[in-house]
Amino acid sequence: MLAYDLTIGNSPVNFDEDGIQGWCFGLPPGIMPEQWPLDRGNGYPLMHGFTLLLPPDYRVHGPDVVALSFFATPADFNDGGPAEIDEIVDMAESVDIPPERTDLLSLWHTMSEQARDDKLFFMEDILGCRYAVRLLSQDEFDGPLCLPPDWLGQNGEGHPLNASLAPPGWLREPGSLLSWKAINASLPWATVKGAPDPDQAWLEGMGDEPNAGLYLNRSLRWTPRQQDPNAGIAVNDAEGRYQEHYYWLNDVIDTENYRLHPWSEGHQPNHIGGTMRPVQAAPDFSPFYVEFEEDMGGYNFGGGNAQLDFKTMGFDWACG
Repeated sequence: MLAYDLTIGNSPVNFDEDGIQGWCFGLPPGIMPEQWPLDRGNGYPLMHGFTLLLPPDYRVHGPDVVALSFFATPADFNDGGPAEIDEIVDMAESVDIPPERTDLLSLWHTMSEQARDDKLFFMEDILGCRYAVRLLSQDEFDGPLCLPPDWLGQNGEGHPLNASLAPPGWLREPGSLLSWKAINASLPWATVKGAPDPDQAWLEGMGDEPNAGLYLNRSLRWTPRQQDPNAGIAVNDAEGRYQEHYYWLNDVIDTENYRLHPWSEGHQPNHIGGTMRPVQAAPDFSPFYVEFEEDMGGYNFGGGNAQLDFKTMGFDWACG
């Protein structure tokens, strides 16, 4: 096995090129709106964070699963804890029992189907915020982009959930992904798969093009690390083979004696496998994981980073 650095491009992914390895922000491929993972705490669609083609040595779910899409609680719904609606929480916990409210039957049916989907995995963090992973075949990875389900109605205010909890910002204002704009304030429009009117300029604020903001993404590329002795080894390896990326000069634990091993130089913070550099404690994950920062999709990790074990579907993050 190798470890792979992940690089976020400075422009959207070009779907007409061969060798696409993934993208962050934007929309997921190869699914239908009813398959878009819903937040089990409030019923709204989770935000697409990234879609990643896995290197061949990380395809642990068999030859038919070559990629995954990661979905997350959006930053504005993660401010110290989850944004929840009690009725939705109860409905998600009893997906075999229809709700008494008939206006929630459509939502209940979708959540019930998703609970039985063997390619869709849901996780929660320590705060109770929700995340999801969708496993993808090659055909799905190469498939058309999917818009989220229309939970807002024609006027943006027609869904029964809105009376209890306003939609997250990325749905409420589809012309602007706030975190994406902050990182890419001057990025020009590029031709992206399925986007409306791709030849015109990216208008200020992206607010004048319906749904344009939802299509905008940034490309991801992975490249093998030249040196990483921890590729293929779990962080908490029972045989003690895992090596930390740092050491203490003369074995004296002191801030002034903190040193990095030369082999760790140049390692990117976003990466697949190999040496983990969590902001706090390392989770007990398999070697088949991806570690990523807030900028790889636009999350609220309190200035920290996250790890996703796509073999066990474990997920963890810690603030900085």
